[in-house]
Amino acid sequence: MVWNMNDYPSTMKNLDSLVRKKAIDVANALLQDGYPEGRAIPIATQQAQQWYDNASSEEKAAFRQEKPPQKNDSHAGSKRSGKLLDADVKVNYSDKQWQVISKGAKKASETYDTKEEAIERAKYIAQNKETSLEIYKENGDLQETRDFSK
Repeated sequence: MVWNMNDYPSTMKNLDSLVRKKAIDVANALLQDGYPEGRAIPIATQQAQQWYDNASSEEKAAFRQEKPPQKNDSHAGSKRSGKLLDADVKVNYSDKQWQVISKGAKKASETYDTKEEAIERAKYIAQNKETSLEIYKENGDLQETRDFSK
């Protein structure tokens, strides 16, 4: 099922309207890529909230002006986006920060000052994606792998 701003999952009811709009857009794209609803909804909600927390005022204003997601919108399936959504998550040290990054991604989704914060966030993402989490030492050696696939 695809959604719009008037017909969306009840779990999105209490989201800020801009976060909800982004979550609906992401969820519809995930459904187009073949994700089941039960997996698409939490991933989309988490990604929308992350986008909102990190987006500039200009990005938010531009997205607010875009037309709302419609049930008949075309979301061209991207092979790369599907691969990243299924990709394992890594925590590694680079540029004096701990990074959370999906394998195959060009840049980190988030950075942290402490390894513990990065691991907590990466664990949450890996659990939602049902993938593995690879934790690296500061020197680049693999420290640990955790499997969250079901």
